[in-house]
Amino acid sequence: MPLFRSKETSADREHRRELLSTARFEVIPLNNLADQLPHFPSASPVSVTASPAKTLEDTWALSRELFDLGLRPVPHLAARMVTSKKHLQTLLAQLQEFGASELFLVGGDAPEPFGPFTDSLQVLETILELEHGLEHIGVTAYPDGHAFISAGTLSESLRRKQELLVAGKVSGHAATQMCFDPEAIRVWLTDERNTGLTLPVHLGIPGVVERTKLLTVGARLGVGASLRFLKKNRSTLARMFAPGGYDPNKLLIPLASDLKPLKVEGLHIFTFNQVENTVEWRQKAVEGLRTERHP
Repeated sequence: MPLFRSKETSADREHRRELLSTARFEVIPLNNLADQLPHFPSASPVSVTASPAKTLEDTWALSRELFDLGLRPVPHLAARMVTSKKHLQTLLAQLQEFGASELFLVGGDAPEPFGPFTDSLQVLETILELEHGLEHIGVTAYPDGHAFISAGTLSESLRRKQELLVAGKVSGHAATQMCFDPEAIRVWLTDERNTGLTLPVHLGIPGVVERTKLLTVGARLGVGASLRFLKKNRSTLARMFAPGGYDPNKLLIPLASDLKPLKVEGLHIFTFNQVENTVEWRQKAVEGLRTERHP
């Protein structure tokens, strides 16, 4: 499969508009989220993180709250935070309480496992052996690599998860962790497609992030979840902390002509609990694409 760098066509723009219109927002179970919840459009899909600074029960509790507000929660299940197989079964059984038939699996940032699972592959294997009631499972992908896991191991694990989902007859997708380099994303996904990745991909992008609030969230979380990589990448920090915050279009527009050919079928927006700004940006971006006129 070649790299796609042609000029964005009207079909590409329509695909980008559709991705923005159906984007999933990620939030963190912290107290500073409460005044942001009214800014979600009705029935929005909302991904709820799991952090070792909290518990999986906190993730499930926020998911219930979102469901009661008319939103569509997708809880994250962090493998290293599951204390036992019984704990896993209990969490799965509770999904019906907030209308969830989908999970997003992550390894998790806990320094030591809380129980028998050290990675998300082990949890996925166990889930598929149980009466799980799930219709869809999302898994992670790393275009920019991982601090502790080799690129080969990451690719192997992603392929194995794909095989398990197919064998278990459960649909799935791979959502990418944040990467600010369009070319790195393009090359990584082209390589993955050429070597057998068929899962739909949801591109992970930051929302409109304001520096002070981001640092506040980071302090509350400690080292973990969506912020760990920021401490290790000065260029990323510079982009995120630029005056006025980061504009996600800086990533999306250079990739515009590649999104459809490379089968990017969703966006996963990391809000860092700055929902109002991110939803407003998303709405303006969608409206801009609706009104654009090109020869």
